[in-house]
Amino acid sequence: MTNYDKRPVVRVDDAADACLVGWDAILPQLAAARDLCVECYPGAPVPAIVAALREAWPEAEVVDTAALFRDPAVLDGEIDALLGDDPVFARFPAIGIADFLDAAKVAAWRAGRVPGRRTIVVGPGAATVLRARDRLVYVAMARWELQQRQRRGEIANLGGSDRPARAAALYRRAFFVDWRVGDAIKYALLPKADFVVEANGPVPRMIAGDTYHRALDAVAARPFRVVPFFDAGPWGGQWMRRTFDLPDGPPNYAWCFDCVPEENSLLLGFGEEAFELPALDLVRLRPDALLGGDIVARFGAEFPIRFDLLDTMEGGNLSLQVHPRADYARAAFGLPYTQDESYYLLDAGADACVYLGLTDAAEPAALGEALSAAQAGGPAPDVDALVNRLPARAHDHFLIPAGTIHCSGRDAMVLEISATPYIFTFKLWDWDRLGLDGRPRPIHLEHGLANIDWTRRETVTRTELVNQVTPVASGSDWRRERTGLHPLEFIETERAWFETSVELDTAGTLNVLNLVAGTAAMVESPDGAFAPFEVHYAETFVIPAALGRYRLRSLGPPGGASAVMRAWVRPTEQ
Repeated sequence: MTNYDKRPVVRVDDAADACLVGWDAILPQLAAARDLCVECYPGAPVPAIVAALREAWPEAEVVDTAALFRDPAVLDGEIDALLGDDPVFARFPAIGIADFLDAAKVAAWRAGRVPGRRTIVVGPGAATVLRARDRLVYVAMARWELQQRQRRGEIANLGGSDRPARAAALYRRAFFVDWRVGDAIKYALLPKADFVVEANGPVPRMIAGDTYHRALDAVAARPFRVVPFFDAGPWGGQWMRRTFDLPDGPPNYAWCFDCVPEENSLLLGFGEEAFELPALDLVRLRPDALLGGDIVARFGAEFPIRFDLLDTMEGGNLSLQVHPRADYARAAFGLPYTQDESYYLLDAGADACVYLGLTDAAEPAALGEALSAAQAGGPAPDVDALVNRLPARAHDHFLIPAGTIHCSGRDAMVLEISATPYIFTFKLWDWDRLGLDGRPRPIHLEHGLANIDWTRRETVTRTELVNQVTPVASGSDWRRERTGLHPLEFIETERAWFETSVELDTAGTLNVLNLVAGTAAMVESPDGAFAPFEVHYAETFVIPAALGRYRLRSLGPPGGASAVMRAWVRPTEQ
Protein backbone atom coordinates (compact mmCIF):
# COMPACT_ATOMS: atom_id res chain seq x y z
CA MET A 1 0.00 0.00 0.00
CA THR A 2 1.24 3.51 -0.85
CA ASN A 3 0.31 7.05 0.19
CA TYR A 4 -1.58 7.57 -3.08
CA ASP A 5 -3.89 10.56 -2.49
CA LYS A 6 -7.37 9.76 -3.80
CA ARG A 7 -8.80 13.23 -3.04
CA PRO A 8 -6.05 15.81 -3.60
CA VAL A 9 -7.03 19.32 -2.53
CA VAL A 10 -5.58 22.56 -3.90
CA ARG A 11 -5.44 24.91 -0.92
CA VAL A 12 -6.80 28.32 -1.98
CA ASP A 13 -7.90 30.17 1.14
CA ASP A 14 -7.75 29.54 4.87
CA ALA A 15 -11.03 31.43 5.36
CA ALA A 16 -13.78 28.83 5.67
CA ASP A 17 -16.51 31.42 5.03
CA ALA A 18 -15.29 31.78 1.44
CA CYS A 19 -17.18 28.55 0.73
CA LEU A 20 -20.81 28.56 1.89
CA VAL A 21 -22.30 25.15 2.64
CA GLY A 22 -26.03 24.39 2.52
CA TRP A 23 -29.09 26.43 1.56
CA ASP A 24 -29.26 28.16 4.95
CA ALA A 25 -25.89 29.76 4.25
CA ILE A 26 -26.43 30.30 0.51
CA LEU A 27 -29.91 31.86 0.35
CA PRO A 28 -29.16 35.06 2.32
CA GLN A 29 -26.55 35.95 -0.33
CA LEU A 30 -29.27 35.87 -2.99
CA ALA A 31 -32.04 37.60 -1.06
CA ALA A 32 -31.52 41.06 -2.57
CA ALA A 33 -32.01 39.91 -6.16
CA ARG A 34 -35.43 40.67 -7.66
CA ASP A 35 -34.64 38.93 -10.95
CA LEU A 36 -32.44 35.92 -10.19
CA CYS A 37 -30.97 33.69 -12.90
CA VAL A 38 -29.75 30.23 -11.83
CA GLU A 39 -28.12 28.71 -14.91
CA CYS A 40 -27.49 24.97 -14.48
CA TYR A 41 -25.26 22.47 -16.21
CA PRO A 42 -27.24 19.63 -17.83
CA GLY A 43 -27.86 16.95 -15.19
CA ALA A 44 -27.82 19.34 -12.22
CA PRO A 45 -30.55 18.64 -9.61
CA VAL A 46 -32.91 21.36 -10.88
CA PRO A 47 -36.06 20.07 -9.08
CA ALA A 48 -34.28 20.18 -5.71
CA ILE A 49 -32.99 23.70 -6.40
CA VAL A 50 -36.45 24.88 -7.47
CA ALA A 51 -37.97 23.37 -4.31
CA ALA A 52 -35.44 25.14 -2.06
CA LEU A 53 -36.04 28.50 -3.74
CA ARG A 54 -39.84 28.18 -3.63
CA GLU A 55 -39.71 27.32 0.05
CA ALA A 56 -37.48 30.32 0.76
CA TRP A 57 -39.52 32.79 -1.31
CA PRO A 58 -43.10 31.54 -1.78
CA GLU A 59 -44.17 34.91 -3.19
CA ALA A 60 -41.74 34.61 -6.11
CA GLU A 61 -42.38 33.12 -9.52
CA VAL A 62 -39.86 30.28 -9.76
CA VAL A 63 -39.60 28.83 -13.26
CA ASP A 64 -37.98 25.52 -14.20
CA THR A 65 -36.64 25.94 -17.74
CA ALA A 66 -37.78 22.40 -18.55
CA ALA A 67 -41.32 23.84 -18.73
CA LEU A 68 -40.16 26.04 -21.61
CA PHE A 69 -38.50 23.29 -23.63
CA ARG A 70 -39.86 21.78 -26.82
CA ASP A 71 -41.71 18.47 -26.75
CA PRO A 72 -39.30 15.79 -25.43
CA ALA A 73 -40.41 13.15 -27.93
CA VAL A 74 -39.76 15.53 -30.81
CA LEU A 75 -36.34 16.45 -29.42
CA ASP A 76 -35.50 12.77 -28.97
CA GLY A 77 -36.34 12.08 -32.60
CA GLU A 78 -34.32 14.99 -33.92
CA ILE A 79 -31.26 14.18 -31.82
CA ASP A 80 -31.46 10.47 -32.66
CA ALA A 81 -31.38 11.42 -36.34
CA LEU A 82 -28.39 13.71 -35.81
CA LEU A 83 -26.37 11.09 -33.93
CA GLY A 84 -27.20 8.06 -36.08
CA ASP A 85 -27.52 4.46 -34.97
CA ASP A 86 -23.97 3.55 -33.94
CA PRO A 87 -24.12 2.67 -30.21
CA VAL A 88 -20.82 4.44 -29.42
CA PHE A 89 -19.72 6.95 -32.05
CA ALA A 90 -21.20 9.98 -33.81
CA ARG A 91 -20.19 13.37 -35.14
CA PHE A 92 -20.60 16.37 -32.88
CA PRO A 93 -23.76 18.08 -34.18
CA ALA A 94 -24.17 21.83 -34.53
CA ILE A 95 -26.77 22.27 -31.80
CA GLY A 96 -27.27 24.80 -29.02
CA ILE A 97 -29.66 25.65 -26.22
CA ALA A 98 -31.91 27.58 -28.64
CA ASP A 99 -32.71 24.25 -30.32
CA PHE A 100 -34.13 22.95 -27.02
CA LEU A 101 -36.18 25.96 -25.97
CA ASP A 102 -39.67 26.44 -27.42
CA ALA A 103 -39.61 30.01 -28.73
CA ALA A 104 -43.39 30.36 -28.45
CA LYS A 105 -43.41 29.19 -24.82
CA VAL A 106 -40.57 31.57 -23.94
CA ALA A 107 -42.31 34.50 -25.64
CA ALA A 108 -45.60 33.72 -23.88
CA TRP A 109 -43.89 33.52 -20.51
CA ARG A 110 -42.14 36.84 -21.04
CA ALA A 111 -45.40 38.49 -22.11
CA GLY A 112 -47.20 37.15 -19.03
CA ARG A 113 -44.73 38.28 -16.40
CA VAL A 114 -46.27 40.27 -13.55
CA PRO A 115 -44.53 43.65 -13.22
CA GLY A 116 -42.70 44.00 -9.93
CA ARG A 117 -43.01 40.34 -8.96
CA ARG A 118 -39.82 38.61 -7.96
CA THR A 119 -38.72 36.21 -10.71
CA ILE A 120 -36.31 33.29 -10.46
CA VAL A 121 -35.47 31.16 -13.49
CA VAL A 122 -33.63 27.88 -12.87
CA GLY A 123 -32.14 25.28 -15.19
CA PRO A 124 -30.19 24.87 -18.43
CA GLY A 125 -30.95 27.88 -20.61
CA ALA A 126 -31.99 30.12 -17.71
CA ALA A 127 -29.70 32.93 -18.89
CA THR A 128 -31.24 32.73 -22.36
CA VAL A 129 -34.74 33.00 -20.92
CA LEU A 130 -34.04 35.71 -18.31
CA ARG A 131 -31.83 38.12 -20.20
CA ALA A 132 -32.06 40.98 -17.71
CA ARG A 133 -31.23 39.90 -14.15
CA ASP A 134 -29.90 41.28 -10.90
CA ARG A 135 -27.84 38.22 -10.00
CA LEU A 136 -26.38 35.38 -12.04
CA VAL A 137 -25.68 32.07 -10.29
CA TYR A 138 -24.02 29.21 -12.13
CA VAL A 139 -24.59 25.63 -10.91
CA ALA A 140 -21.73 23.32 -11.93
CA MET A 141 -21.51 19.53 -12.02
CA ALA A 142 -18.57 17.12 -12.21
CA ARG A 143 -18.59 14.78 -15.21
CA TRP A 144 -17.88 11.68 -13.14
CA GLU A 145 -20.78 12.46 -10.81
CA LEU A 146 -23.07 12.88 -13.81
CA GLN A 147 -22.00 9.46 -15.09
CA GLN A 148 -22.77 7.88 -11.71
CA ARG A 149 -26.24 9.42 -11.75
CA GLN A 150 -26.79 8.12 -15.28
CA ARG A 151 -25.85 4.61 -14.15
CA ARG A 152 -28.24 4.84 -11.19
CA GLY A 153 -31.05 6.01 -13.45
CA GLU A 154 -31.37 9.32 -11.61
CA ILE A 155 -31.09 11.68 -14.58
CA ALA A 156 -32.22 11.81 -18.18
CA ASN A 157 -30.63 13.61 -21.10
CA LEU A 158 -31.08 17.32 -21.68
CA GLY A 159 -34.63 17.84 -22.93
CA GLY A 160 -35.13 14.08 -23.13
CA SER A 161 -38.28 12.09 -22.53
CA ASP A 162 -38.80 9.42 -19.89
CA ARG A 163 -38.26 6.61 -22.39
CA PRO A 164 -36.14 3.77 -20.96
CA ALA A 165 -32.46 4.21 -21.75
CA ARG A 166 -29.35 2.28 -20.81
CA ALA A 167 -26.55 4.18 -19.13
CA ALA A 168 -24.39 3.76 -22.25
CA ALA A 169 -27.02 5.50 -24.38
CA LEU A 170 -27.40 8.31 -21.85
CA TYR A 171 -23.63 8.77 -21.82
CA ARG A 172 -23.37 8.81 -25.62
CA ARG A 173 -25.98 11.53 -26.02
CA ALA A 174 -24.52 13.52 -23.13
CA PHE A 175 -21.02 13.25 -24.61
CA PHE A 176 -22.01 14.41 -28.08
CA VAL A 177 -24.85 16.81 -27.22
CA ASP A 178 -25.65 17.69 -23.60
CA TRP A 179 -22.13 18.45 -22.42
CA ARG A 180 -21.25 20.43 -25.56
CA VAL A 181 -24.40 22.55 -25.18
CA GLY A 182 -23.71 22.97 -21.47
CA ASP A 183 -20.07 23.91 -22.02
CA ALA A 184 -20.95 26.57 -24.59
CA ILE A 185 -23.28 28.24 -22.09
CA LYS A 186 -20.98 27.72 -19.13
CA TYR A 187 -17.83 29.27 -20.50
CA ALA A 188 -19.74 32.25 -21.87
CA LEU A 189 -21.32 32.91 -18.45
CA LEU A 190 -18.65 32.03 -15.88
CA PRO A 191 -16.59 35.20 -16.45
CA LYS A 192 -19.60 37.26 -15.35
CA ALA A 193 -21.26 34.96 -12.78
CA ASP A 194 -21.87 36.52 -9.37
CA PHE A 195 -21.77 33.13 -7.64
CA VAL A 196 -20.79 29.57 -8.54
CA VAL A 197 -22.53 26.59 -6.91
CA GLU A 198 -21.40 22.97 -7.03
CA ALA A 199 -24.15 20.39 -6.61
CA ASN A 200 -22.24 17.11 -6.67
CA GLY A 201 -23.15 16.03 -3.15
CA PRO A 202 -26.33 16.08 -1.08
CA VAL A 203 -25.53 19.60 0.18
CA PRO A 204 -24.81 22.48 -2.25
CA ARG A 205 -21.71 24.64 -1.87
CA MET A 206 -21.26 28.18 -3.17
CA ILE A 207 -18.39 30.58 -3.71
CA ALA A 208 -18.43 34.13 -5.05
CA GLY A 209 -17.54 34.67 -8.69
CA ASP A 210 -14.40 36.64 -7.86
CA THR A 211 -13.33 33.87 -5.45
CA TYR A 212 -13.82 31.32 -8.23
CA HIS A 213 -11.56 33.27 -10.59
CA ARG A 214 -8.97 33.87 -7.88
CA ALA A 215 -8.94 30.11 -7.31
CA LEU A 216 -8.31 29.42 -11.00
CA ASP A 217 -5.40 31.86 -10.93
CA ALA A 218 -3.99 30.07 -7.88
CA VAL A 219 -4.20 26.61 -9.46
CA ALA A 220 -2.57 27.78 -12.70
CA ALA A 221 0.41 29.11 -10.72
CA ARG A 222 1.45 25.88 -8.99
CA PRO A 223 1.84 22.13 -9.54
CA PHE A 224 -1.42 20.29 -8.92
CA ARG A 225 -3.30 17.02 -9.25
CA VAL A 226 -6.84 16.45 -10.42
CA VAL A 227 -9.20 14.15 -8.50
CA PRO A 228 -8.72 10.61 -9.87
CA PHE A 229 -11.63 8.27 -10.38
CA PHE A 230 -11.66 4.50 -10.68
CA ASP A 231 -13.94 2.19 -12.62
CA ALA A 232 -14.41 -1.55 -13.03
CA GLY A 233 -14.21 -3.39 -16.35
CA PRO A 234 -14.49 -6.89 -17.78
CA TRP A 235 -10.70 -7.27 -17.84
CA GLY A 236 -9.93 -5.33 -14.63
CA GLY A 237 -7.38 -6.37 -12.03
CA GLN A 238 -6.52 -6.09 -8.35
CA TRP A 239 -3.23 -4.13 -8.27
CA MET A 240 -4.83 -0.72 -7.77
CA ARG A 241 -7.16 -2.03 -5.08
CA ARG A 242 -4.18 -3.27 -3.05
CA THR A 243 -1.74 -0.48 -3.85
CA PHE A 244 -4.12 2.47 -3.52
CA ASP A 245 -6.31 1.01 -0.74
CA LEU A 246 -9.51 1.16 -2.81
CA PRO A 247 -12.92 -0.03 -1.53
CA ASP A 248 -13.85 -3.71 -1.71
CA GLY A 249 -17.22 -3.24 -3.44
CA PRO A 250 -16.44 -3.49 -7.19
CA PRO A 251 -15.26 -6.86 -8.56
CA ASN A 252 -12.11 -5.19 -9.89
CA TYR A 253 -10.63 -1.87 -10.88
CA ALA A 254 -9.81 -1.63 -14.57
CA TRP A 255 -9.27 2.09 -15.09
CA CYS A 256 -7.95 5.01 -13.12
CA PHE A 257 -8.48 8.32 -14.88
CA ASP A 258 -5.74 10.31 -13.20
CA CYS A 259 -5.32 13.17 -15.65
CA VAL A 260 -8.16 13.55 -18.15
CA PRO A 261 -9.29 17.11 -17.44
CA GLU A 262 -12.48 16.85 -19.50
CA GLU A 263 -13.57 14.10 -17.09
CA ASN A 264 -11.72 14.85 -13.82
CA SER A 265 -12.41 17.45 -11.15
CA LEU A 266 -10.36 19.86 -9.07
CA LEU A 267 -10.93 20.17 -5.32
CA LEU A 268 -10.41 23.71 -4.05
CA GLY A 269 -9.67 24.03 -0.34
CA PHE A 270 -11.26 26.84 1.70
CA GLY A 271 -10.52 26.33 5.38
CA GLU A 272 -11.96 22.92 6.24
CA GLU A 273 -14.27 22.94 3.22
CA ALA A 274 -13.60 21.66 -0.29
CA PHE A 275 -15.31 22.94 -3.43
CA GLU A 276 -15.37 20.63 -6.46
CA LEU A 277 -15.26 22.02 -9.97
CA PRO A 278 -14.52 20.42 -13.35
CA ALA A 279 -10.84 20.58 -14.24
CA LEU A 280 -11.99 21.63 -17.71
CA ASP A 281 -12.83 25.05 -16.21
CA LEU A 282 -9.12 25.67 -15.71
CA VAL A 283 -8.33 24.55 -19.26
CA ARG A 284 -10.96 26.76 -20.87
CA LEU A 285 -10.54 29.85 -18.71
CA ARG A 286 -6.77 29.88 -18.03
CA PRO A 287 -5.36 28.27 -21.19
CA ASP A 288 -2.25 30.40 -21.64
CA ALA A 289 -0.88 29.93 -18.12
CA LEU A 290 -1.77 26.23 -18.03
CA LEU A 291 -1.07 25.06 -21.57
CA GLY A 292 1.31 27.62 -23.03
CA GLY A 293 1.07 29.63 -26.20
CA ASP A 294 2.20 26.91 -28.60
CA ILE A 295 -0.50 24.47 -27.47
CA VAL A 296 -3.21 27.14 -27.51
CA ALA A 297 -2.20 28.17 -31.03
CA ARG A 298 -2.30 24.56 -32.21
CA PHE A 299 -5.22 23.04 -30.27
CA GLY A 300 -7.09 25.98 -28.77
CA ALA A 301 -8.17 25.77 -25.13
CA GLU A 302 -7.89 21.98 -25.11
CA PHE A 303 -5.73 19.76 -22.88
CA PRO A 304 -4.10 17.44 -25.44
CA ILE A 305 -2.33 14.98 -23.11
CA ARG A 306 -4.01 12.15 -21.22
CA PHE A 307 -2.56 9.97 -18.45
CA ASP A 308 -4.59 7.05 -17.14
CA LEU A 309 -3.92 3.67 -15.54
CA LEU A 310 -5.00 0.26 -16.86
CA ASP A 311 -4.91 -2.64 -14.38
CA THR A 312 -5.00 -6.22 -15.68
CA MET A 313 -3.18 -7.78 -12.71
CA GLU A 314 -5.10 -11.02 -12.02
CA GLY A 315 -7.49 -9.82 -14.70
CA GLY A 316 -7.75 -10.37 -18.44
CA ASN A 317 -6.59 -8.99 -21.76
CA LEU A 318 -7.88 -5.64 -22.94
CA SER A 319 -9.93 -5.80 -26.12
CA LEU A 320 -7.90 -6.13 -29.31
CA GLN A 321 -8.25 -2.66 -30.80
CA VAL A 322 -7.02 0.08 -33.07
CA HIS A 323 -7.37 3.86 -33.06
CA PRO A 324 -8.36 5.85 -36.16
CA ARG A 325 -5.65 7.36 -38.27
CA ALA A 326 -5.74 11.15 -38.36
CA ASP A 327 -7.26 11.49 -41.83
CA TYR A 328 -10.00 8.97 -41.00
CA ALA A 329 -10.76 10.60 -37.65
CA ARG A 330 -11.18 13.93 -39.39
CA ALA A 331 -13.30 12.64 -42.27
CA ALA A 332 -15.54 10.27 -40.30
CA PHE A 333 -15.98 12.16 -37.04
CA GLY A 334 -14.72 15.70 -37.58
CA LEU A 335 -11.91 15.27 -35.03
CA PRO A 336 -8.98 17.69 -35.26
CA TYR A 337 -6.53 14.98 -34.12
CA THR A 338 -6.56 11.32 -33.14
CA GLN A 339 -5.66 9.09 -30.21
CA ASP A 340 -2.01 8.25 -30.59
CA GLU A 341 -0.87 6.56 -27.40
CA SER A 342 1.67 4.45 -25.55
CA TYR A 343 1.83 1.88 -22.73
CA TYR A 344 4.37 2.41 -19.96
CA LEU A 345 4.61 -0.56 -17.58
CA LEU A 346 4.48 0.43 -13.92
CA ASP A 347 4.51 -3.22 -12.90
CA ALA A 348 4.19 -6.60 -14.54
CA GLY A 349 3.65 -10.22 -13.64
CA ALA A 350 5.95 -13.00 -14.78
CA ASP A 351 3.88 -13.74 -17.90
CA ALA A 352 2.81 -10.18 -18.73
CA CYS A 353 2.67 -9.24 -22.38
CA VAL A 354 1.55 -6.58 -24.81
CA TYR A 355 0.00 -7.39 -28.17
CA LEU A 356 1.41 -4.89 -30.66
CA GLY A 357 1.56 -4.80 -34.44
CA LEU A 358 0.90 -7.55 -36.96
CA THR A 359 2.90 -10.72 -37.39
CA ASP A 360 4.63 -11.15 -40.72
CA ALA A 361 2.22 -13.98 -41.50
CA ALA A 362 -0.95 -11.93 -40.99
CA GLU A 363 -2.74 -11.10 -44.23
CA PRO A 364 -5.51 -8.49 -44.49
CA ALA A 365 -8.09 -10.87 -45.92
CA ALA A 366 -7.34 -13.62 -43.41
CA LEU A 367 -7.42 -11.22 -40.46
CA GLY A 368 -10.71 -9.71 -41.60
CA GLU A 369 -12.27 -13.13 -42.15
CA ALA A 370 -11.11 -14.43 -38.76
CA LEU A 371 -12.45 -11.41 -36.88
CA SER A 372 -15.72 -11.37 -38.83
CA ALA A 373 -16.29 -15.07 -38.24
CA ALA A 374 -15.66 -14.66 -34.51
CA GLN A 375 -18.06 -11.73 -34.34
CA ALA A 376 -20.71 -13.85 -36.05
CA GLY A 377 -20.39 -16.54 -33.38
CA GLY A 378 -17.74 -18.67 -35.03
CA PRO A 379 -14.39 -19.81 -33.61
CA ALA A 380 -12.16 -17.36 -31.77
CA PRO A 381 -9.38 -15.89 -33.90
CA ASP A 382 -5.85 -17.14 -33.33
CA VAL A 383 -4.61 -13.79 -32.05
CA ASP A 384 -1.07 -15.04 -31.40
CA ALA A 385 -0.75 -15.97 -35.07
CA LEU A 386 -1.97 -12.55 -36.21
CA VAL A 387 -0.58 -10.05 -33.68
CA ASN A 388 2.88 -9.87 -32.10
CA ARG A 389 2.80 -11.02 -28.48
CA LEU A 390 5.67 -9.21 -26.76
CA PRO A 391 6.88 -9.91 -23.20
CA ALA A 392 6.40 -6.92 -20.91
CA ARG A 393 8.42 -5.95 -17.84
CA ALA A 394 8.29 -3.03 -15.43
CA HIS A 395 9.48 0.23 -17.06
CA ASP A 396 9.09 -1.04 -20.62
CA HIS A 397 7.57 1.57 -22.92
CA PHE A 398 5.50 0.50 -25.94
CA LEU A 399 4.64 3.17 -28.54
CA ILE A 400 1.25 2.90 -30.27
CA PRO A 401 0.73 5.39 -33.09
CA ALA A 402 -2.78 5.43 -34.53
CA GLY A 403 -3.43 2.55 -36.90
CA THR A 404 -1.40 0.06 -34.83
CA ILE A 405 -3.35 -3.02 -33.73
CA HIS A 406 -2.75 -3.56 -30.02
CA CYS A 407 -3.89 -4.43 -26.52
CA SER A 408 -2.38 -5.03 -23.11
CA GLY A 409 -2.32 -8.63 -21.95
CA ARG A 410 -3.23 -9.80 -18.46
CA ASP A 411 -1.00 -9.27 -15.40
CA ALA A 412 0.17 -5.81 -16.47
CA MET A 413 -0.11 -2.45 -14.74
CA VAL A 414 -0.07 0.14 -17.49
CA LEU A 415 0.39 3.88 -17.41
CA GLU A 416 -1.28 4.92 -20.65
CA ILE A 417 0.11 8.15 -22.09
CA SER A 418 -1.91 9.39 -25.02
CA ALA A 419 -3.50 12.19 -26.94
CA THR A 420 -7.03 12.97 -25.86
CA PRO A 421 -9.94 12.46 -28.29
CA TYR A 422 -11.55 10.38 -25.51
CA ILE A 423 -13.81 7.58 -26.78
CA PHE A 424 -12.68 6.87 -30.34
CA THR A 425 -11.35 3.32 -29.99
CA PHE A 426 -12.33 0.60 -32.47
CA LYS A 427 -12.63 -2.78 -30.77
CA LEU A 428 -11.81 -5.70 -33.07
CA TRP A 429 -12.14 -8.65 -30.68
CA ASP A 430 -13.16 -8.82 -27.03
CA TRP A 431 -12.03 -12.35 -26.21
CA ASP A 432 -15.56 -13.80 -26.35
CA ARG A 433 -16.70 -12.19 -23.10
CA LEU A 434 -19.48 -9.90 -21.91
CA GLY A 435 -19.28 -6.45 -20.37
CA LEU A 436 -20.11 -5.96 -16.71
CA ASP A 437 -23.71 -5.20 -17.72
CA GLY A 438 -24.06 -8.73 -19.11
CA ARG A 439 -24.09 -7.56 -22.74
CA PRO A 440 -21.44 -7.88 -25.44
CA ARG A 441 -19.39 -4.70 -25.79
CA PRO A 442 -19.73 -3.04 -29.23
CA ILE A 443 -17.29 -4.22 -31.90
CA HIS A 444 -16.42 -1.93 -34.83
CA LEU A 445 -14.82 -4.14 -37.46
CA GLU A 446 -15.60 -1.93 -40.44
CA HIS A 447 -14.00 1.11 -38.83
CA GLY A 448 -11.17 -0.94 -37.34
CA LEU A 449 -10.12 -2.86 -40.44
CA ALA A 450 -10.14 0.38 -42.43
CA ASN A 451 -7.59 1.87 -40.04
CA ILE A 452 -5.03 -0.90 -39.50
CA ASP A 453 -1.58 0.06 -40.75
CA TRP A 454 -0.45 -3.11 -42.50
CA THR A 455 3.19 -1.96 -42.58
CA ARG A 456 3.53 -2.28 -38.79
CA ARG A 457 4.69 -5.86 -38.65
CA GLU A 458 7.34 -7.65 -36.61
CA THR A 459 10.45 -5.75 -37.72
CA VAL A 460 8.86 -2.30 -37.58
CA THR A 461 7.25 -3.09 -34.23
CA ARG A 462 10.45 -4.27 -32.57
CA THR A 463 12.71 -1.58 -34.04
CA GLU A 464 10.40 1.46 -33.81
CA LEU A 465 7.75 0.81 -31.15
CA VAL A 466 9.46 -0.94 -28.21
CA ASN A 467 11.79 0.75 -25.69
CA GLN A 468 13.06 3.52 -27.93
CA VAL A 469 15.30 4.84 -25.15
CA THR A 470 18.05 7.37 -25.91
CA PRO A 471 20.12 9.39 -23.39
CA VAL A 472 19.39 13.11 -23.03
CA ALA A 473 21.55 14.32 -20.12
CA SER A 474 23.06 13.03 -16.88
CA GLY A 475 24.71 14.08 -13.64
CA SER A 476 26.29 12.42 -10.62
CA ASP A 477 23.09 10.73 -9.46
CA TRP A 478 20.51 11.50 -12.14
CA ARG A 479 19.92 10.85 -15.80
CA ARG A 480 17.30 11.85 -18.33
CA GLU A 481 16.39 9.67 -21.28
CA ARG A 482 13.96 10.06 -24.13
CA THR A 483 11.51 7.15 -24.45
CA GLY A 484 9.17 8.32 -27.23
CA LEU A 485 6.77 8.83 -28.60
CA HIS A 486 6.88 7.70 -32.22
CA PRO A 487 7.72 10.45 -34.77
CA LEU A 488 4.11 10.26 -36.02
CA GLU A 489 2.84 11.20 -32.54
CA PHE A 490 2.89 14.80 -31.30
CA ILE A 491 3.68 13.93 -27.66
CA GLU A 492 7.28 13.76 -26.44
CA THR A 493 8.08 11.56 -23.43
CA GLU A 494 11.12 11.51 -21.22
CA ARG A 495 12.06 9.48 -18.15
CA ALA A 496 14.16 11.07 -15.43
CA TRP A 497 15.90 8.84 -12.86
CA PHE A 498 17.29 10.52 -9.73
CA GLU A 499 18.58 9.58 -6.28
CA THR A 500 18.55 13.05 -4.71
CA SER A 501 17.13 15.56 -7.20
CA VAL A 502 16.83 16.53 -10.85
CA GLU A 503 15.99 19.89 -12.43
CA LEU A 504 13.52 20.24 -15.30
CA ASP A 505 11.90 23.08 -17.23
CA THR A 506 8.50 23.45 -18.85
CA ALA A 507 10.09 25.62 -21.57
CA GLY A 508 6.76 27.42 -21.78
CA THR A 509 4.60 24.38 -22.43
CA LEU A 510 2.40 22.10 -20.31
CA ASN A 511 4.19 19.22 -18.55
CA VAL A 512 2.34 16.13 -17.26
CA LEU A 513 4.27 13.67 -15.06
CA ASN A 514 3.85 10.47 -13.09
CA LEU A 515 6.14 9.21 -10.33
CA VAL A 516 6.83 5.75 -11.76
CA ALA A 517 9.51 4.73 -9.23
CA GLY A 518 10.19 5.75 -5.64
CA THR A 519 7.86 6.28 -2.71
CA ALA A 520 7.49 10.07 -2.85
CA ALA A 521 9.07 13.22 -4.23
CA MET A 522 8.83 16.96 -3.63
CA VAL A 523 8.26 19.35 -6.53
CA GLU A 524 10.07 22.61 -5.78
CA SER A 525 10.66 25.97 -7.41
CA PRO A 526 14.38 26.90 -7.54
CA ASP A 527 13.43 30.56 -7.02
CA GLY A 528 10.47 30.11 -4.66
CA ALA A 529 7.81 30.87 -7.28
CA PHE A 530 5.45 28.26 -5.80
CA ALA A 531 5.13 26.31 -2.56
CA PRO A 532 6.69 22.81 -2.41
CA PHE A 533 4.30 20.13 -3.62
CA GLU A 534 4.53 16.48 -2.53
CA VAL A 535 3.68 13.61 -4.88
CA HIS A 536 3.58 9.88 -4.24
CA TYR A 537 4.23 6.72 -6.22
CA ALA A 538 1.99 6.33 -9.30
CA GLU A 539 0.39 9.76 -8.89
CA THR A 540 0.01 11.88 -12.01
CA PHE A 541 0.60 15.60 -11.59
CA VAL A 542 0.54 18.71 -13.76
CA ILE A 543 3.14 21.46 -14.08
CA PRO A 544 1.51 24.49 -15.77
CA ALA A 545 3.42 25.97 -18.68
CA ALA A 546 3.95 29.29 -16.92
CA LEU A 547 5.98 27.77 -14.07
CA GLY A 548 9.21 27.32 -16.04
CA ARG A 549 12.03 25.70 -14.03
CA TYR A 550 11.23 23.17 -11.32
CA ARG A 551 13.10 20.62 -9.24
CA LEU A 552 12.12 17.08 -8.24
CA ARG A 553 13.65 16.01 -4.93
CA SER A 554 13.41 12.41 -3.79
CA LEU A 555 11.75 11.73 -0.44
CA GLY A 556 12.62 8.05 -0.58
CA PRO A 557 15.34 6.23 1.37
CA PRO A 558 18.95 7.28 0.64
CA GLY A 559 20.42 5.51 -2.35
CA GLY A 560 17.04 4.50 -3.71
CA ALA A 561 16.18 5.38 -7.28
CA SER A 562 13.15 7.52 -8.07
CA ALA A 563 11.85 8.19 -11.56
CA VAL A 564 9.20 10.21 -13.34
CA MET A 565 7.70 9.87 -16.77
CA ARG A 566 7.19 13.31 -18.28
CA ALA A 567 5.13 14.23 -21.34
CA TRP A 568 4.72 17.43 -23.31
CA VAL A 569 3.66 18.48 -26.80
CA ARG A 570 6.51 18.73 -29.26
CA PRO A 571 6.95 22.19 -30.78
CA THR A 572 5.61 22.19 -34.32
CA GLU A 573 9.05 22.85 -35.81
CA GLN A 574 10.47 19.54 -34.45
